[in-house]
Amino acid sequence: MTQPEKLDLRSQDIAEDKRQELLRLFPEIRTEGGKLDFERLRLALGEAVDVGRERYGMNWPGKAECFKTIQAPSLGTLRPCREESVNFDTTENLIIEGDNLEVLKLLQKSYLGKVKMIYIDPPYNTGNDFIYPDNYTESLQTYLEYTGQVDAEGRKFGTNTDADGRFHSKWLNMMYPRLYLARNLLREDGLVFISIDDTEVDNLKKLCNEIFGDENFVEQIVWKNKYNAGALTRGFSNIHEYILCFSKTPVESITSPLSEEAIAEYKGRDAKYAIRGGFVTQPLATGSKDTRPNLRFPIIWQGTEIWPEKQWIWSRERVEAALANDEIVVNESDGKLSVRVKQYLRDESRQIRKTKPLSLLIGPFNQEGSKESKEILGAGVFDFPKPSALLKFLFSITTNESDGKDDIVLDFFAGSGTTAHAVLQLNQEDGGNRKYVLVQLPEPTNRAEYATIADICKERVRRTITKLNDDDAGKLDLDGGSKPDRGFRVFKLDQSNFTTWDAAIRHDPAVLERQLELHIEHIRDGRTDDDILYEMLLKSGYPLTVPVENQTLAGKTVYNVAGGLFIICLERTLSLDLIRAIAERKPERVVLLDEGFAGNDQLKANAVQIFKTKGVTSFKTV
Repeated sequence: MTQPEKLDLRSQDIAEDKRQELLRLFPEIRTEGGKLDFERLRLALGEAVDVGRERYGMNWPGKAECFKTIQAPSLGTLRPCREESVNFDTTENLIIEGDNLEVLKLLQKSYLGKVKMIYIDPPYNTGNDFIYPDNYTESLQTYLEYTGQVDAEGRKFGTNTDADGRFHSKWLNMMYPRLYLARNLLREDGLVFISIDDTEVDNLKKLCNEIFGDENFVEQIVWKNKYNAGALTRGFSNIHEYILCFSKTPVESITSPLSEEAIAEYKGRDAKYAIRGGFVTQPLATGSKDTRPNLRFPIIWQGTEIWPEKQWIWSRERVEAALANDEIVVNESDGKLSVRVKQYLRDESRQIRKTKPLSLLIGPFNQEGSKESKEILGAGVFDFPKPSALLKFLFSITTNESDGKDDIVLDFFAGSGTTAHAVLQLNQEDGGNRKYVLVQLPEPTNRAEYATIADICKERVRRTITKLNDDDAGKLDLDGGSKPDRGFRVFKLDQSNFTTWDAAIRHDPAVLERQLELHIEHIRDGRTDDDILYEMLLKSGYPLTVPVENQTLAGKTVYNVAGGLFIICLERTLSLDLIRAIAERKPERVVLLDEGFAGNDQLKANAVQIFKTKGVTSFKTV
């Protein structure tokens, strides 16, 4: 090979990934040209294939187009905005401004399988909610038109009323591709929580059953979110919403921290108090109908045999160990002895015990979310935000273990930024280092102080960070540990920095190749090296928070990524000395600008050989 590869500036090809996975599992279904033979696949799977004409499933107008939407790659990019960020160079938190469909596509390469938890509060489809367009063929162009970045007649975004006959269908067409793409970002042990009301809860559950699998349904949580519904309510007083929970793969167990009220119940004290805290007691006997003879035996207490009416919950060996460790309590009432076992607040490692979360949540209430927003941003800035206490509870369920405090939380309907608020507060309380990724459309507000909803989101997070820093200012750092990550990097969705990949222009491939060969300028006007750098990182599969170090080699600037594994050089004039200096660093991957070779094919061929000699496994240009 005498020429480097071209860096693919498209987002992840979802359909191609699925095809390659099928070919890996069933190589026998490959046909000439790398196509798939579904008849062979059916034979390979045998009776597992449903060949009937009629089957249970969910369908609606536009569903087929959803798959085309999912498979259409994004040709956009995410441009860094340092001036709107907080601690850009050190933080690992993200606030992304843009259409979440396009953003989710762009995150596929960099964040595939890395997100521990997703929480979203999407439009409830009340008829007045903002709804994304259901014509997704040119979604990036639509977004740019809507946000005023390009000229167009009319707007394709708006509300969804029930007058056009596609009330539910439009909402489902909006949600399906976004949830499909979001699932790809979840870790294998990841969970998704979705707030919703009665209007679409049934449809949403069926939708999630299809995307995540009904075997991965965890719970439909009923959340009492209002004190009451008011005197004008007709019929029942509706004082609840729902939170649907699904997992990436079947979960074995979910636990949650004990509430303050529950902790207060551990009032018993014994010699273990200093390590294990207080205790409560529970009956050792059970009324289980599942009779097990090995659980029926006498307990000798002060020379008296105590028999269960049916059986004990523990084996003889475990009971004897508990007796030896003073973990059994015997009470007498009306001449009858009852046996109870101590349940301590903490285990031997001083970790507070967990409990099972309930499917019914009483509060926190919507009024608390509104009060919170008013205190941070002022009155009337954002209507009906979720209370941060609700999200903190959900995050504590998902990331409550010591090894889960570095997890990534994603919210792609970020609204006022409650998710970031909750993550920052929870990290302050338990010393965690959870990261958040927020995505919010810059929906106009017609307000002077905040032009868009995205602006509200960023400002709320800024003020939350300021308050937490002020709260910590007077505290002594006795541990000497690292400072908490209280910052965020702002990125904004836009067209690719390279006009070659402009989705709005239907270029002929031959013309594009000729353009590159002639070294016609193909970087958009006004784009900075920062813009180009982060597009290369994103399209190369690196997270937007990967460490990047500026270095000088042969008198030129290069970007050292991930500790030297990846080197990017954006110099417009390349030399053999610079190429050799980069190669001497022995990175795994290198990306250079085509423009830097200035039509010198010999220099490009030499670069290929030099990098190959030094063990560079991937050399690409753009």
